[in-house]
Amino acid sequence: MADIFKNMKRLTLPEPSLSILGFFSVSVCFALCFFYFDYRVVTRGFQSPPGHPALMAWFGFNGSLGENRSRPEFLGGGDGCDVFDGNWVWDDNYPLYRSEDCLFLDEGFRCSENGRPDNFYTKWRWQPKNCNLPRFDAKNMLERLRNRRLVFVGDSIGRNQWESLLCLLSSAVPDKTSIFEVNRSPITKHSGFLVFKFRDFNCTVEYYRSPFLVVQSQAPIGAPEKVKTILKLDQLDWSSLQWKGADVLVFNTGHWWNYEKTMRGGCYFQEGEEVKMEMSVESAFQRAIETLVDWIDSEINSTKTQVLFRSYAPVHFRFVSLLASLGKLEIYRDLTNAFTSHLLRP
Repeated sequence: MADIFKNMKRLTLPEPSLSILGFFSVSVCFALCFFYFDYRVVTRGFQSPPGHPALMAWFGFNGSLGENRSRPEFLGGGDGCDVFDGNWVWDDNYPLYRSEDCLFLDEGFRCSENGRPDNFYTKWRWQPKNCNLPRFDAKNMLERLRNRRLVFVGDSIGRNQWESLLCLLSSAVPDKTSIFEVNRSPITKHSGFLVFKFRDFNCTVEYYRSPFLVVQSQAPIGAPEKVKTILKLDQLDWSSLQWKGADVLVFNTGHWWNYEKTMRGGCYFQEGEEVKMEMSVESAFQRAIETLVDWIDSEINSTKTQVLFRSYAPVHFRFVSLLASLGKLEIYRDLTNAFTSHLLRP
């Protein structure tokens, strides 16, 4: 037996092999965490270990994280509050609605019905650093929207927000048949528009699909062969006539303003009668935003309509990552800041 142990002792692995074995072991454990960690346990709420009540709050999984009784309420007076300066915090009281309870979601956006087993991702809410946002009150918002129009214009990000708002608002309406699409169109992905009316409040929540906000049409006669379609940078989308008169107008664009969605597919830019073959996507995006701002100035009654502009998701189609790699991320930031400043000026 002593000889056996002596021989085993000699069988020490070389140092590089130990490193590889250690790395492999850690990788396997890390992968197993994803396979075996049941997020449904998380959504039932974390319990702090005895004697360590602040431990889970430190990790950011405490429902009270982000609450601060000393913070003023938003719009509650004082010097105001920058609602964009804050963090996502865990909240056990979320979500405000469940997709399986909402009739107004496209099938592709129904995560739980499509097989996702957890709802961990629905438990986060936005907490500004210097104030508290009021909890969403669907009935209150419907009263404020009574006899009014709320219009979303943009790409699929705007559509997601529109559908989510429909679900939030419908949660306060017992009779779901009183909510309907005015043209009886199904809520499926398409290239047109959808207008949902809340009959008891005589208000509409509308969505107009326009990923670029400006007109996209066929190439003009005489254009180079590689030009398949064009974006008319000096003319807003055909549906802009229907945007007018809204009480709240929410624009979003940006995700489609990239090489993959434009020039690679033969989509170029036009101003007046000239197709700008050498114009960059960034310059075209800026020109389109200028057209939108000019339209707001000339066509929108600022005493009636509140205009909002929703910018990019941090990473979408990897475009922001691409801009960062090219050192051009400041271009987008400057565009967004300029647009926001214009809308907020007296």
